[in-house]
Amino acid sequence: MDRTQLPYRIHRQELGPMENFVYLIEDRASHRGAVVDPAWDPEAIIRQARENEVDISDILLTHSHHDHINGVEAILEQYPNARLHLLKPEAEFWGKELERPELHHGGDEMRLGDTEIRFLHTPGHTPGSACFHMPAGDDLITGDTLFVFGCGRCDLAGGDPEQMFHTLNGLREGLPAHTCIHPGHNYAEKTESTLAEEDAGNPFLHFDDKDAFVDYRMHEHDRVRSTPYHPVPRG
Repeated sequence: MDRTQLPYRIHRQELGPMENFVYLIEDRASHRGAVVDPAWDPEAIIRQARENEVDISDILLTHSHHDHINGVEAILEQYPNARLHLLKPEAEFWGKELERPELHHGGDEMRLGDTEIRFLHTPGHTPGSACFHMPAGDDLITGDTLFVFGCGRCDLAGGDPEQMFHTLNGLREGLPAHTCIHPGHNYAEKTESTLAEEDAGNPFLHFDDKDAFVDYRMHEHDRVRSTPYHPVPRG
């Protein structure tokens, strides 16, 4: 695929003490931009947008944990007309009074100029976690749902390992194998991968049995693995 022919570009920065990835989706035709999970260093996010002559018109939240949202207010101060997007179940879980939120359901779509962005409801890490799919290039921004060779924790408030089991299998079965994964943290030996690579090397995608997955996610994984994550062959 010639990615220069896509209607969008994805800019990535690693920011903050938790190795967060913050993404700026740039629509090439309109020069509108959507920031995904602005946190830690709003000045760096704004500087990246200005250097690329992008006007931030939208903020997309994969979920509401502090390390993914602590730059939202600073972005809105600089771009007061920007729209804030998240899933309705996440807004209810968060419980914060939000200004100008646009609440979505899984399966909704939005347009960023010529760029189509689909909202996928991917619960497990939080009840309203979302992934953002750009079908033109089969790019998937996954937040803390799916990491490269890992997945998000399920032992925090709102986490549910059974939901995570179904979510991960749904992503694998519902999207093309060449879909490019853009995770919410830099926890692996590489910064992105494909669903095919995840199917082969992500241990969380190697379980057919839900109870075995739950036991591994909740009790075994943190004991036997440390970052940076490497691929794990199917057993």
